Amino acid sequence: MLTLCSANRGWSYGLNNTYQWPWGHKNESHNSNNTNDHDGPNKIIVGGSDHWRFGFNYSVWAFQNAPFYVNDVLVFKYDAPNDTVFPHSVYQLPNLWSYLRCDLSRAKMIANATQGDGEGFEFVLKRWLPYYFACGEHGGLHCREGRMKFMVLPLLRRWHY
Repeated sequence: MLTLCSANRGWSYGLNNTYQWPWGHKNESHNSNNTNDHDGPNKIIVGGSDHWRFGFNYSVWAFQNAPFYVNDVLVFKYDAPNDTVFPHSVYQLPNLWSYLRCDLSRAKMIANATQGDGEGFEFVLKRWLPYYFACGEHGGLHCREGRMKFMVLPLLRRWHY
């Protein structure tokens, strides 16, 4: 069971019914990795200019780039494996326990080692539920030691009329 709680420190709910988050960019474009300039779904490059690579802390990246919204598109970019590049992949883990332990036994591969090349692999956050992502290479070593994992809980977008 996942329990989320929050205090109201740093939060405000203004007269225009928009939230201001205590992290990330306030009242600006969703985040620095947002490739859209409108109120529709955002296309977000995972890791920003660092892309999907070993040794980058994606949990911190996700926290700093929140909030994410239902129908936003996560773009995983990584080079195809070669003599100098280790392979990466993207798995969706089924629950928080699997995420915390980097247990890939019930995870679903959503992008293989070559799908992140070029324009990258796109994943749509279709529903309001927690999503857990990790690199599944080397039996979970990239997840555990390389910090290649993160979770997001997309929010419902408040449309402006």
